[in-house]
Amino acid sequence: MTENDKRTKVEQYVGETKGGLNPAMKITIIGAISSRPKSFAVTLLSDPVDISKDVGLLFAVNFSDKSITRNARTAGKWGREEKNIPYFPFTAGDTFKMELLCEHQQMRVLIDGRQFCDFTHRIQTLSMITSLHISGDVILTKVA
Repeated sequence: MTENDKRTKVEQYVGETKGGLNPAMKITIIGAISSRPKSFAVTLLSDPVDISKDVGLLFAVNFSDKSITRNARTAGKWGREEKNIPYFPFTAGDTFKMELLCEHQQMRVLIDGRQFCDFTHRIQTLSMITSLHISGDVILTKVA
């Protein structure tokens, strides 16, 4: 392991969304981006153990090309990726606050209080989405 590798903090978080997702639910993630980030992902899943099950939302951040990909997996198949973003909101070493607001038709994503994007639900039974996974080059301070 090189000195540069030691500076990158990779955090893994697995949590439960009690009763599954439902409209008006809000998930708040507060943390900091590592000093030399490559990527991180926030995933809402139907099964906390078997990650091959349905995914309600994959929010994947890639620092090398400053992209953010959103997608969902239903019945074992990934859907169409959504990559359009108004700006790239994350900076190495900076803190961030991400809010996922579950609405009837979509998941609304806010970054540092600003609306960032919407992701239309592809899984109709929201209560099936019972797990939250966060992994990658972030240091979490709060997940609620």
